[in-house]
Amino acid sequence: MVKVLQTGFFTSVQDLGRFGYQQYGVPYAGVMDERAALIANLLLGNAKNNAVLEFTMTGPKLQFLCTTKICISGGDFQPKLNSIPINNNSVIVVKKNDILSFGAKKSGFRGYIAVLGGFLTDVVMKSRSMFKNVTQHQTIQKNLLLPIKNALTIKKQSNASLAVNNVYLEEKIITAHKGPEFHKLTIQQQKKLLNAGFTVSKNNSRMAYQLTELLPNTLEPIITSVVLPGTVQLTPSGQLIILMKDCQTTGGYPRVLQLSNTAINILAQKFTGDELVFSLI
Repeated sequence: MVKVLQTGFFTSVQDLGRFGYQQYGVPYAGVMDERAALIANLLLGNAKNNAVLEFTMTGPKLQFLCTTKICISGGDFQPKLNSIPINNNSVIVVKKNDILSFGAKKSGFRGYIAVLGGFLTDVVMKSRSMFKNVTQHQTIQKNLLLPIKNALTIKKQSNASLAVNNVYLEEKIITAHKGPEFHKLTIQQQKKLLNAGFTVSKNNSRMAYQLTELLPNTLEPIITSVVLPGTVQLTPSGQLIILMKDCQTTGGYPRVLQLSNTAINILAQKFTGDELVFSLI
């Protein structure tokens, strides 16, 4: 078990998502930055879909009630084990009653904590990903006990690590395909969409990222249609909304772009005031 001493900010259990239920209005959910989560699971020898903890901007404080291995990935939040600094993208042995904590954010916006065998919380609709009204909790709660595998066979410190190029944390180019309604934009609108820079507004979350700058819009709303994580919607006011992992499954705004998976990973590490530029694939 892992005991939650402090929750951090919007810390939740996530795997790769909940598939096959979108026709019932159930969002995909899942980790925002798949690249980071996959690296942590890979280093531990986990399956790629093993559940991890995802936190935003501020990391949690956790007490391990059994021996296991962990790996931290994503942004740099100065992780510490028993107040001693540890590195991202390295396998670390933790023993009973060890405490994992984090300092101030140095880079990125989201971090990931993987444990050997993954977090073994309840499976709901074939996924452990937390989501409001689907799972019992939307985020982890103080004093919550998170079940994990008790790794009794670990005898010595593991030094497994990976030199990860985290340049993507600073990347501004957001690659995308043309959305279903892209062709309805005027040439001028298309040029502005692809050539002008945009800024992440204060309204950004696991559900959607709103951009600050407006794109003049003369398009009519569309018949309610399927949307996905990475769909870029253009609202009547001209605001661009990029849907993320907890987004709804249908929408009525024109879908002008569809982000690549790589772009979603990049965007997941952006926060208020960060700049981005769209680039067609």
